Amino acid sequence: MEGQEYGEEKPVHSEIEKTSKAFLDAVIKDPNHKLTPVWEKAFSGIIDAYLGKYPSNFTYKGENYTPQSFADDLGLNADDYVSITSYTHHPFYSNYAIAVPDNWLWSKSYNVPMNEMMQIIDHAIDKGYTIAWGADVSEEGFTREGIGVIPDTKAIEAAGSDQAKWFGLSSTEKKDKMKEAISKPCPELKITQEMRQEAYDNYQTTDDHGMHMYGIAKDQTGKKYYMIKNSWGTDNKYKGTWYISKAFVEYKTMNFVVNKKAIPADILKKLGL
Repeated sequence: MEGQEYGEEKPVHSEIEKTSKAFLDAVIKDPNHKLTPVWEKAFSGIIDAYLGKYPSNFTYKGENYTPQSFADDLGLNADDYVSITSYTHHPFYSNYAIAVPDNWLWSKSYNVPMNEMMQIIDHAIDKGYTIAWGADVSEEGFTREGIGVIPDTKAIEAAGSDQAKWFGLSSTEKKDKMKEAISKPCPELKITQEMRQEAYDNYQTTDDHGMHMYGIAKDQTGKKYYMIKNSWGTDNKYKGTWYISKAFVEYKTMNFVVNKKAIPADILKKLGL
């Protein structure tokens, strides 16, 4: 497999992560009180041993490219794209760096109210644009079977005579029963701006994963879901596509990147774009 040299079918990161971290920790502690001129070369040697040296050029559809010439050939202008978020600890219609570990470039996002965040997403998809979506996927309602929902656990447990079935169950049994409940249309929490903020402030919403949002679908009850291409392979119910409810997107979106042309004109004006 290209991109790894250690003979596994899929990438296995634990050894390379621990080895490279140990090396960098030693460099940071710097017992000689002076960095050597070869520490970067030594670190690259560790990465190259596991992943192989990155190619200076490659062939795609019969054409030879360097990474830069391939980027140029795509015709994409990074200045056409902006990051959107929605939190109340910064003023709306300002832009700021979201303070999370994965934002190591300290890139800025434009801040809008939650309802306008959703307007941008819907408008973009309606106009044929796709979205680079960053979200928390550590929630119980984000399953490996291609579903993302924010279940209203109290409503599910209290539904009709089912309430008695939850009484006396162990935590593992409750978890299994909840997994069964969210495998089909289920009651969800009504999300507010305040809930979004509280989850961010309490580290309940974390910067877990980036995915590709590209469409909208409805289930058998008419409920709306956003269609997501994930990178976790195709060995699941929907062959690599996830169906994410409106409530999940409202609650657990950290930020997303979209073409400025996909943003409604009135919101663009508020953002000064």
